[in-house]
Parts: sequence; C-alpha cells; structure tokens
Amino acid sequence: MKHLTVKEKFHASSFYSSLTGAVVVAGILSLAGCSAQSASVDQAEFGTANGKDVYLYTLTNAKGMRVKITNYGGIITSIDVPDKNGKFDDVVLGYGNLKDYTADTNFFGALIGRYGNRIADGKFSLNDEEYTLETNDGPNHLHGGSEGFHKQVWQSESFTKDGTTGLKLTLNSEDGAGGYPGNLKVSAVYELNNENELSLRFTAKTDQATPVNLTNHSYFNLAGGGSILDHELMLNAEGFTPVNETLIPTGEVRPVKGTPFDFTQAKPIGRDIDADNQQLKFGKGYDHNFVLKDHPQGEMVVTARVTDPASGRVLEILTDNPAVQFYSGNFLDGTTTGKNDQVYQYRSAIALEPQFYPDSPNQPDFPSTILQPEDTYSSKIVYRFSTTE
Repeated sequence: MKHLTVKEKFHASSFYSSLTGAVVVAGILSLAGCSAQSASVDQAEFGTANGKDVYLYTLTNAKGMRVKITNYGGIITSIDVPDKNGKFDDVVLGYGNLKDYTADTNFFGALIGRYGNRIADGKFSLNDEEYTLETNDGPNHLHGGSEGFHKQVWQSESFTKDGTTGLKLTLNSEDGAGGYPGNLKVSAVYELNNENELSLRFTAKTDQATPVNLTNHSYFNLAGGGSILDHELMLNAEGFTPVNETLIPTGEVRPVKGTPFDFTQAKPIGRDIDADNQQLKFGKGYDHNFVLKDHPQGEMVVTARVTDPASGRVLEILTDNPAVQFYSGNFLDGTTTGKNDQVYQYRSAIALEPQFYPDSPNQPDFPSTILQPEDTYSSKIVYRFSTTE
C-alpha cells in the first residue's frame, strides 16, 4: 500500500527522542516477590461462538507480565503489568466471560476490520462500482460493521521462540462479507517479549481491490480503575482531521497548535477536554484522528505516550501507521459491568488506535487504504510498558 501526499504535511522533529530517558523499562525493575520464570503460553477453553470453539490464551513473560487473548475477535481480555512499586494490575477494560464479549458493542480489546473507524454513509466507490456497507453508527459505517472482524472466530496457533511467547491468528474474509469486495486473507500475530513489549503485526492479501485498515481497540486505564482525566498524554502529532457532527472528517488537516488538541507536550487528558470547542462538542470529548509526523513508510515511530502519575505506569505505543485515533471514553456511561464486577464509568479509559485516516475511501487527499491484489498489507503496533523513576 502506498501513502499518497496529504495537502498539508507535518515534518518530523526530535521531540520524542528523549522519551526513553524519562522512564525505566518495567522489565528491569527488581520486583519484590517475583521469581525468575520462563516465557510461557497456556490455552484454556473459553466457550463456543458462531458454532466454533473459542479459546483463551495466556502469554506470560520472564518478568511476570501477563496478557490474555481470545481467538474470538482477537480480543485482548487483560494485560497485567507492574506499577512503580512492583504491584501488578490489569490495565485494560473487558469481561470475564465469552457471553459478554459476544454481546459487547464497545469493541473492548478487539481486532478491527476490514476498516477501522468510520466510512461516511456506509458507501464508497472503487473502480467505477459503488459498494454499500452496514450503517451501524448513525448514518455511517463503523469498524467493519456489527459483524466485523471483532465478532469472528479466528484460527489460532500459539508459539514460543527466542524468549518470546505469542499467538498467531488467521481469518479468511469472503468476498462480499460486510459489503466489501474481494476474498481477504488476514494474519494477526501477537508477541510478548521480556522487555514488557506486546507487539501486534498484521498482514493481508486480497484477490480484488478492497479497502483495508486494521487496528486494535483496547481501552487502557493505567491506574487499573477510576477516571483517566489525570493520565498524562503526549501524541507525536502536529495535526488532526476535524470532523462534522457525525464524526466524519471534513477533508482538512488542521494544526493542533493553540487548540485543545495539542498534545505535542505531555498534559493531563482532562486539562482541555471540556473546553468551549466545536470539535470537542461533536466528539463529546476527544474522538479524533491525529496525523503523525512524517516518517518513512514502514518505519516504527513513537505514536503516543501515556503516564499515570499515581501508579507510575507508562505506556508507549509505536507504529508504522500514518495516524492514531484518540478516544477518551466519552460514551462509557456506567451501564457496562466488566471484569470483577467493575462498572465502567464515563471517561474511565482511553483508546489509542494506530490506523489510516477515517473515511479514506471517500477522501482522495488522504493516504490510500486500497489494497491491490499484487500488494501485501502490512502494519505493526507495539505496546511498550514501563514505569517512571
């Protein structure tokens, strides 16, 4: 897939070059009571869905970090990491059973496809043919529709190699599924290393031209609960794509400088979230696509850095995608009960979704998301956990 030139480009700077100097990787902490162990992966039955067996895989590294993933929707159900004192907590939202995931409408922890984010009016044209998709978000198509990749049972195979542990998921999405053209073969590989990094690599092939925009939709709360408004966020982006009242980009790339959308220097998420700003009113907070600073195609860059001052936990997200969607949990309303009977309140988690731009199939000035049969879709996300000094 080729990146097209965006009318307004943002040039890379070195503001993130000192990020790693501010943190100590959690893997090098001397954790009290945490004995040495080998990386491992365990498989357990998790139920059935769509007439197929579903499993829950537990990836554990040598430092005790633990990630649970199910082959239903490729969902990350939990991530247990230490705080600055070595205390482990689960830092993602989710459920304790498969039934709740099959009924979930929040996309907790899921793999998203064929198209992450929104497509206006559920329509796009490709090679002089118009395609109609499900409109599952007001007038628009969202995250591949109600039966997108997040509701599919993926083929799964766990592995350990070179001190890492992982899970390979594969899915064959048939021509016409969700309204999309082409038979699409998708692979998603999760891998946990001993540096407390969880990586996710996507590849995909198609036999017809089709839009593809894959991501993960985990909701993070580095405190393990409560509000995220005190979390400090830095985004490697000097521009964002403004939206209309249905959250479809207008086609503009607007500078963040001088606006509540400026996260080029770390600040509490709650500092400007309720500012008198039309874009924040449209999103009921942050629910916008941020344009990452220019970098060579395929190069991994720091996309975001989130810090919880109280626990000292730090999450850095790296990607080779051109953008990231920042969603501040504005539609969590206290009606959802998750793991351990925890009620998910308003703005109790954030999602940071590396991606291509929303509505790109209808926006010729945005980077192209059309995968051609002769090409291979490839993208990678790394979630790097550490703690402050």
